Amino acid sequence: MTAEPAAALAESDALELLAHGEMEIEGRLVDASNTTLRAEITLSGVTRRCVYKPVRGEKPLWDFPDGTLAGREVSAYLVSQATGWDVVPPTILRDGPLGTGALQLWIDEPETAESLIGFVPAYDVPEGWIAVANARDDDGDAYALAHADDQRLARLAVFDAVINNADRKGGHVLYPATGSVHGVDHGVSFHVENKLRTVLWGWTGKPLIDEATPVLTGLIAKLDGDLGAALEEHLTISEVQHVRLRAKRLLRAGRFPQPPQDWPAIPWPPV
Repeated sequence: MTAEPAAALAESDALELLAHGEMEIEGRLVDASNTTLRAEITLSGVTRRCVYKPVRGEKPLWDFPDGTLAGREVSAYLVSQATGWDVVPPTILRDGPLGTGALQLWIDEPETAESLIGFVPAYDVPEGWIAVANARDDDGDAYALAHADDQRLARLAVFDAVINNADRKGGHVLYPATGSVHGVDHGVSFHVENKLRTVLWGWTGKPLIDEATPVLTGLIAKLDGDLGAALEEHLTISEVQHVRLRAKRLLRAGRFPQPPQDWPAIPWPPV
């Protein structure tokens, strides 16, 4: 059976499907560092693809507690939902063939989708793009890691700063046919220490996009209510408090954050 395009499914229907659908694993995504499986999920005659990340397949990390990455994936979706920006696909925690894990709606990208992040010749950075870092290939030719000066990516940069995303690679940004931009792979987020590591440094120190102010204000209010309680099901109380602190600091500064000085600012590989 071929899954229908996920873009046609409403968010509430997607959550219902993920929570109660029957899952059939198709295979493993071999490039992922942790066990990451693609599956088809069916409910009441509706079938979609999803990504299933079982807790038992998480590799131990020195700086994140064991068995917590799936909950961090869900937490990223909850924060995304609270912002209203829809930057993370519907994601839940549920039991599956390999035990409890994060289940996320698969995002189909059209063949014609063009990335807004990548390595480009240093002398030919596209108009409307911002260079972030310089590099040379094996032949010594100069390239720039760059991204588009795009409102959708700017939203994602604000979101990453709030959740303290330690792994925003270019390959973790998806471009569905709807024209929106989605971020995926948020398992190493929400640490209490500053671990922001991203390819979206083009706005460093610049004023936040206008819409960030009301979004951050609303997010802080929600963190003091139902959102904070929901996050505490997956994160420690201290981690939830630091989400609130980061949002308040961003709002007070009114500017995109600076790269950390004691932590690699760009993930590897970047794209």
